[in-house]
Amino acid sequence: MWQHSHWPNSWFASFPKAQSQLIHYANECNTVEGNTTFYSLPDADAVARWADSVPSHFSFAFKFNQQITHVNRLQHCEDEIRQQLSLLAPLKHKLGVMLVQLPASFGPDKLAVLDTFLSLIPSSIYVAVEVRHLQFFAKSDAEKAFNQLLIKHKANRIIMDTRALFTGPITSEIVREVRGKKPKVPVNVIATGQKPVVRFVGNDNEADNTACLRPWVSKIHQWRVEGRSAYFFCHRPDNKDAPWLASLFINLYNEAYPDYSLPTLSMTKNPLQDNLF
Repeated sequence: MWQHSHWPNSWFASFPKAQSQLIHYANECNTVEGNTTFYSLPDADAVARWADSVPSHFSFAFKFNQQITHVNRLQHCEDEIRQQLSLLAPLKHKLGVMLVQLPASFGPDKLAVLDTFLSLIPSSIYVAVEVRHLQFFAKSDAEKAFNQLLIKHKANRIIMDTRALFTGPITSEIVREVRGKKPKVPVNVIATGQKPVVRFVGNDNEADNTACLRPWVSKIHQWRVEGRSAYFFCHRPDNKDAPWLASLFINLYNEAYPDYSLPTLSMTKNPLQDNLF
């Protein structure tokens, strides 16, 4: 997401409010996870506006529509794939990676279906796949077969890290709600392609977030040194606070690797600062 009603008065406070939030967002970050395409496809005018609102180095990461992943379950969807990719084609190189989010019911018995689906994606399109069936996290033959399939297609495995979210007590109703929605799966770290994707979900305690982010600092650095373009998406129970989580990660990274520093975000007061003492 690139907009939130809270951000114009906090994160984007120094930017002209008349401008699109996407313009502000793209001045701060170099990628965005686009959930909107999962629920409905935009019209051509919207795609054109998106392309014109971001600099040339910006990368969109859009989800395949739910008709493809959850209704058709990757089968008999050649027309839908062509339609969505054609619609997003004006983004050109700004379309960084397409995200395939699969339901927990999509298990090892469907790997042949995934194989066929990935073969339908043009080689010019980078793809990342998120699975939630627990057999894909059991370090078993099923997980090995899944990873090998991704490597075969040069596809990336999406790594969902919700450890911070599920750490500690439930501190608010929104934390309770988000814990009920987000998967609690093992964090098996692997790069099967050139664009590994991490979806990190924190909680409302900065100490917990820091502890869970630190291992990612070294892993993201390793991937950068290897020449991979890692996507690291930060979420919080209330995503109005997500930019501060991203800023925390950047600061931790820059402290550890000052010679490879990442651009910092222009943040106001940390909303979690009051929780430190």
